[in-house]
Amino acid sequence: MNKKEGSTKWKAFTALTIAAAVLSACGSDGGTSKPTNARQNEKLDLRIMVEAPANAQLPADKDDFVKKTIEEKFNVKLDVEYMQAGQDYVNKLNAQLAAQQPPDMWRDLNGDGGQKYALDGVLGEIGDFINPSKMPNYFKHWVDEVTFQRYQILGKVMRTPAPYSKELYRVWYIRKDWLDKLNLAMPRTYDEYLNVLRAFTFNDPDGNGKKDTYGFTTAAGGDGIGLEWPEYWKAGLVFATSLQNGKILDMQTDPSVEQVLNDIAKVISEGVVDPEWFLNKSPQHIDRAAQGKAGVIMGTTKDFAYDSNPQSIQSKTKALFPNANWVPFTPFGNQPIATGVAPGSPILFHQNIVKKSPEKVTRIVEILDWLASEEGFLLTHYGVENEHYTRNGKTITLNLDAFKKDITDKGDFLTIWDFFTPPTPSVFGLNVINTNETARDREIAKTVANIPSAPYLGTSLIPPSGFDLGTFRKRQRELQAKAIFDDKSGKKWPEYREELMTKYNGNALFEAYNAQVKAAGLTK
Repeated sequence: MNKKEGSTKWKAFTALTIAAAVLSACGSDGGTSKPTNARQNEKLDLRIMVEAPANAQLPADKDDFVKKTIEEKFNVKLDVEYMQAGQDYVNKLNAQLAAQQPPDMWRDLNGDGGQKYALDGVLGEIGDFINPSKMPNYFKHWVDEVTFQRYQILGKVMRTPAPYSKELYRVWYIRKDWLDKLNLAMPRTYDEYLNVLRAFTFNDPDGNGKKDTYGFTTAAGGDGIGLEWPEYWKAGLVFATSLQNGKILDMQTDPSVEQVLNDIAKVISEGVVDPEWFLNKSPQHIDRAAQGKAGVIMGTTKDFAYDSNPQSIQSKTKALFPNANWVPFTPFGNQPIATGVAPGSPILFHQNIVKKSPEKVTRIVEILDWLASEEGFLLTHYGVENEHYTRNGKTITLNLDAFKKDITDKGDFLTIWDFFTPPTPSVFGLNVINTNETARDREIAKTVANIPSAPYLGTSLIPPSGFDLGTFRKRQRELQAKAIFDDKSGKKWPEYREELMTKYNGNALFEAYNAQVKAAGLTK
């Protein structure tokens, strides 16, 4: 099906589904109650695969009120596989796909939004299952139809973007107590930041009389150099892909990466970077920072350094160093840190499941839409009403003692069940009161909210047919690591980039990206 045909069919499809949604909404409760005839359906065994924080685990079934609710409400038996996001997750999933034993549903963490799976014919078409009439909560609260359409591949509905927060939390954090100990001001420029790294490394910021601290840490996992180095932003690059002068600017392969590699090699040679950075696997770099080994790190979550988060870098660091104080900062003034948030990490279904077991897809979609409702959101983020929180209108007040006893101390298991929706109660107009939240937490939120960002690109980008994005990015990471460890500079980046653009077809990739941006009406 060509793009014109896909567009025509989508418009017709949208008109029909909007009408259906309007009709179904009449006399409904917003889609938060038990699905019609769910108990009359045959009980289904469902296996899903999702990501989870490193220390999270599901409790015994008798203590898992989320699993119990879903199984009773939707007449299913759930087998939930969960792993920390990373290459091990991807490898396990790919092994299951190769063995023709796919999960009934999985959350994709491959880095390309499931595009290669789609182009390789692994995924099933799910337009009959995912639409405004079948998922009213999802489309009403989380993902608008234009975004959903632009997220699809080759005019086919083959993936579902998980609900995502539009708020940005990607920012660097610094040990403010170390700055104070060394009588240093908060760095506001890159040169000031570099001087702080030197001071954190050589001037004994923790006062223990040992040379055992460093300036910056990150986690490359032995694969490339990662995308957290401030040196990217020094070169004028913004995470991760943006439009500049009507063309795609890719942070990872731009010609100015030569300068990035030069600068990274320089700070490493000065000895101001955690020597474990390359082999660190997330969250090992966070653990090292919490152990007092480094004073600058990037955080990507709202409560990364909150007092009220017992798993935050702040809480972990204070357990060892009571005066520790991690605060967000940027050494680049009004320069954007990142582009607006785009859909990512979609929900995927294997073609065999779609074709041979459509009833499983239907039931999973019902569950997902319930998770996207206010009812499902509250249960998977805050627990059971009048046990773990109380409600007064739109105000939710957490019962922190009960939450800790029943949830945090039993594997912090809601951080697994909230895989489908981010912690953004504002979507439902809710105000959540966490009595443990401190004035410092609120100040961090205010600071992060005021850090500028560039606009969201506006459409998802699809590699041309037959293009292996995974191999392209893998070779890119290999070459960048080679530049740092063998060349110790970016002097060969023009040569390496030429290899990527020709031998690995990068030119065709970015030609396709620019054509897609133009076709979406985002450039002239």
